[in-house]
Amino acid sequence: MARILLAEDDESMRRFLANALQKAGHDVISYGSGDLAHEKLIGDVFDVLLTDIVMPEMDGIELARRAAELDPTLKIMFITGFAGVALNPESDAPKEARVLSKPFHLRELVQEVDRLLAA
Repeated sequence: MARILLAEDDESMRRFLANALQKAGHDVISYGSGDLAHEKLIGDVFDVLLTDIVMPEMDGIELARRAAELDPTLKIMFITGFAGVALNPESDAPKEARVLSKPFHLRELVQEVDRLLAA
């Protein structure tokens, strides 16, 4: 079981993803903004950051960059419909981060998180 911090601004998507990961045995804490997720990262420890890229206020790339500074061992995965943004070398996204492009099946999400944890 891993501790996962989920940042997704779409409330229904956030609940959907959190439920799938919890059913797979993970402990999930979720937030609807990068700002709130970042505040939680400052005072807590997680195994995985799962974040959307396009969010208001603090986007997922900035959140991931700050998260990697706080904890270089944190595994990061972007869930996005804008994979090209995350993959762009000029995006300043952590180089080790994985990208799961929307749309995806929940089974794929759980498999990718498990692969990320095993890496």
